Amino acid sequence: MRRAFFLFFSFCLMFSARGQGLPLGEGARASVITCGAGDDFYTSFGHSAIRICDSATGRDVVFNYGMFDFGEPNFYWHFMRGRLHYWVDSTATIFFLEDYRREGRAVWEQELNFTPEEVNNLYLKLQWNALPENRVYNYDFFTRNCATEVRDRVLEVCGHKRAEYSVRETMSYRDYLHLAMKNKLEWWALGVDLLLGLPADHCCTADEAMFYPLVMEEEFGEAEREGKPLVGPTVTLLEERRGEVEDSFPPLVVFALLFAVVVAAWMCDRRFQLRFSLFNLLTRVLFVVAGLIGLFLLFMWFGTDHYCTQWNLNILWASPLLLHIAIFMGRTPRFELWLQLAMFAVALVWVVWCHLSVAFIPIIFTLALCTGILLRDNS
Repeated sequence: MRRAFFLFFSFCLMFSARGQGLPLGEGARASVITCGAGDDFYTSFGHSAIRICDSATGRDVVFNYGMFDFGEPNFYWHFMRGRLHYWVDSTATIFFLEDYRREGRAVWEQELNFTPEEVNNLYLKLQWNALPENRVYNYDFFTRNCATEVRDRVLEVCGHKRAEYSVRETMSYRDYLHLAMKNKLEWWALGVDLLLGLPADHCCTADEAMFYPLVMEEEFGEAEREGKPLVGPTVTLLEERRGEVEDSFPPLVVFALLFAVVVAAWMCDRRFQLRFSLFNLLTRVLFVVAGLIGLFLLFMWFGTDHYCTQWNLNILWASPLLLHIAIFMGRTPRFELWLQLAMFAVALVWVVWCHLSVAFIPIIFTLALCTGILLRDNS
């Protein structure tokens, strides 16, 4: 009943715009807000929102599609399953900006070149979307997030006068994630490369690339509608003041050292013929860890709603087969060892071909070395 009343009310407002005035004043403006990266991982990709400012009525609010609650029951389980709920909420612009000022994050604004009727239509859509029964949506990092929701609301108002974007370079979803995490978040980038499968290597269109807020800002800045710019010049509302993110210890160095330790353990075993084999212990531990990772990747592939974690070829080197080899080490059939070596080879080609984290290379070499030595000992 409430929804029907609101729709009827909105319809009446839009129809009687000339005779009785619009919900917003003639000078009202709408703009897209883009926020720079933050220090936490989930803020490292930036943020987007829509601002409605009307000096005649005193309205100055931001509609934010990035609201979520860490305190939600089973939050991390829902996140892992791909069933996390986000929602849209409105807040006064002054409070919205204050949050980003405290974090030292930059904020930019692009005013939409909309007519007064289009600004009002956008405002009505946002108000309807912010109603309790309409505000929740099922979050997806690539296809439905704070940026794509802003993009969709803007383009809904454009209607048949859809904006024309520039032609982007061929970059995949994974490439954009690497762009956000380069140099400063290497361990997070490694985790992203571990979890994402082949769908993340899909080359994005300009529309798809706008899942990344900074790309959407760039695309809107170059977009045209009927030969005119979609937005005005970008205005800086807040300068970035956050400190430099410290460089993390490179994962490549860590895994290269692990490879050296395994080689050293094998050479010591051969030289001193110790009753207790350090190499066998390390091999068993590494195989168990890699096998458990493989089981987790299988769960993310088949047990969740994340389409981007499907067809994950990391399963070739982080294989559950390694668990079986670890349990029956010394009695493993040779064909299983040959099979796993072949899987390592394919995984290595995939890592190099798709430009994944180079830290995977010493991991694959370490596991392949252990498997090869077991194959030699079993012959």
